[in-house]
Amino acid sequence: MTDLALAVDIGGTKMAAALVDRSGDLRHRVQAPTPRTSGHAGADEEKLWQTVVQLVQEVRSGPDGRAPLAVCGVGCGGPMSPDGETVSPLNIAGWRDFPLRARLQELTAVPTFVDNDAKALALAEGWFGAGAGQANFIAMVVSTGIGGGLFVDGRLLGGRLGNAGHIGHVIVVPGGRPCACGGRGCLEAEASGTALAAIMGQPAEEAPPDVVERTGTLVGRAVASVVNLLDLPLAIVSGSVALGFGEPFFVAAQREVELRCGLDFARGALIVPGALGDKGPLIGAGCVGWRGVDGSS
Repeated sequence: MTDLALAVDIGGTKMAAALVDRSGDLRHRVQAPTPRTSGHAGADEEKLWQTVVQLVQEVRSGPDGRAPLAVCGVGCGGPMSPDGETVSPLNIAGWRDFPLRARLQELTAVPTFVDNDAKALALAEGWFGAGAGQANFIAMVVSTGIGGGLFVDGRLLGGRLGNAGHIGHVIVVPGGRPCACGGRGCLEAEASGTALAAIMGQPAEEAPPDVVERTGTLVGRAVASVVNLLDLPLAIVSGSVALGFGEPFFVAAQREVELRCGLDFARGALIVPGALGDKGPLIGAGCVGWRGVDGSS
């Protein structure tokens, strides 16, 4: 029987779960809106947790749901403590130091591994998508929030506490809009779906062409900084904002990279759309599980 991972993706707009096999095949995907919360502990924590429980139960009661699980893998917004023991997503105010890994392991009764959702996407794109065969790249999510995962010399960078890759907090507009992290002018504060809705007073998907171009330009500006810093030839960009904006977004982003990457080693760096589309986050969560249970990088 095919080994299966229970994959759980937790974001500021929606939560989702599915079964993922070792080839990256996604089965029986379910999702629900992330509950709105007041930002207070206690009731908010459990309201969010119960949504996760319901999604897991729905997957386990569906097709292939009775098959034995080998592992549970989770992609969640950050920051988080080492090994995802506790999570404090900036875009989910009701969870601060929430013990997500232990709670899910107790619920599923299988080994459970948690990592940042953008790092999970980097695993998925590296194993099965636009980064396959590439040893050095950044994979990004431009959605409700903005995050990234970095592959350098064939390894996914973790960092001191496991939070490497937070490209959403690279400064792209000095003295710009305040960010939830406490800074100003961060990419997430200027170009995320949440920021765009606040700037425009309407949903990000209704952005006019000038906003699409500005968003792509700012993403390209942040990518250029990372390319110059880490000697990367490739940026893979996914998420509802980036993929929804489409070609004009990517043209603007690529133009900005070419403008700001003039060093010989950085010249020619490319920005491309993620190959896995909206399946990427859940496939990535499954990859987090498989990497954890196999002890691989």
